[in-house]
Amino acid sequence: MAISLSTALSGMSAAQERLRASAHNVANLNTANFRSERVELASQPEGGVVAQTQRVQQAQMSAEVSAERELVEQRSATYSFVANLRVLQTQLQASGTLLDIKV
Repeated sequence: MAISLSTALSGMSAAQERLRASAHNVANLNTANFRSERVELASQPEGGVVAQTQRVQQAQMSAEVSAERELVEQRSATYSFVANLRVLQTQLQASGTLLDIKV
């Protein structure tokens, strides 16, 4: 069960970082020469994910930061956070049930 807990926690952490980066992008929508941030997610061999934030390079910028794209990113990150929270809650409830049975 510890693996599923750490997997859910890493997913929640990754979703938080996605929200942070997107909020940073929105806050700087009108900043001259602003380079947006994007969060890259990578699977870990033992389960879970690692989130790495990178600044978008000038050559990679196909479009400027848009409020619409950031809204979609924020919604997606929120759904990811809630889904991982539900996994965490379910695992904790199952652990509590097992402890109740043993006592």
